[in-house]
Amino acid sequence: MENGLERIRQGISILKPSERKVSEYILDNPKEILQMPIAVLSKKTNTSEATIIRMCRSLHFKGYSELKLNIAAALPQKNPIEHKYQDISPDSSLSETISQIASNNIYSIKNTLSVNDEEVMKKVIQGLHTARRIAIIGVGASGIVALDFEQKLKRINKWCEALIDSHSQLVSVINLNDEDVLFAISYSGETKEIINAVNIAKKNNIKVISLTEYSNNTLQKLADHNLFVSSTENFIRSAATASRISQLTIIDILFTGLASLYFDEAVKYLDKTREVISKFSK
Repeated sequence: MENGLERIRQGISILKPSERKVSEYILDNPKEILQMPIAVLSKKTNTSEATIIRMCRSLHFKGYSELKLNIAAALPQKNPIEHKYQDISPDSSLSETISQIASNNIYSIKNTLSVNDEEVMKKVIQGLHTARRIAIIGVGASGIVALDFEQKLKRINKWCEALIDSHSQLVSVINLNDEDVLFAISYSGETKEIINAVNIAKKNNIKVISLTEYSNNTLQKLADHNLFVSSTENFIRSAATASRISQLTIIDILFTGLASLYFDEAVKYLDKTREVISKFSK
């Protein structure tokens, strides 16, 4: 979560030209940045200090100091920028496909962790913990992720409902109140059905958590808390491969973090559900 260089690389496309100029300089000179006051960086990039601060906030850093701390944490690691997302080609052998898929998934997960803020995750977990009800919405591949989250939460006796078609989303969201949470999943952050449901939720003062691609998008602007998936996929993105794995990784983190808040009770619920499933599966 502390790889500042990867967070910059992932977010560079969402920045304004002047902010992008600063981020490109940082990526080219990461070691020098650690000892560089903001005034010096401003001079070297021919930008204002305000532009640098805006860039930091656009990339979800609290400020220039936090950005430098995250860069320092990233430097001892192997530079993730060296890796390129490997798209599948028609003439790939099965052996090459296996290697490419495994590499892409690992790469996507690592990058996803680098663009998420641990403090935001803590707030999301606490919000899920105190929520009366949790509605999870997603369509297509994101709907599969929503169903997975529902299954996990129900196993620890957390009231939730996965809604994967537009009508059920609208009907359920309209009946939520300010004690509930709406968890909205959309890789693009622009899925029309999801945006419609979230707009209703916001009018009713319902807390919204989003899980989207790491970019500026409509959904993350509407949400109270934002979680992100690294944007690494090219042509094969239509199959939602690595992005789905990364979304599920975030879901697993939230589930485990939530269960740990009342560990003994959660374990009892997990044991009870495991027993009943085992009993009727024989």
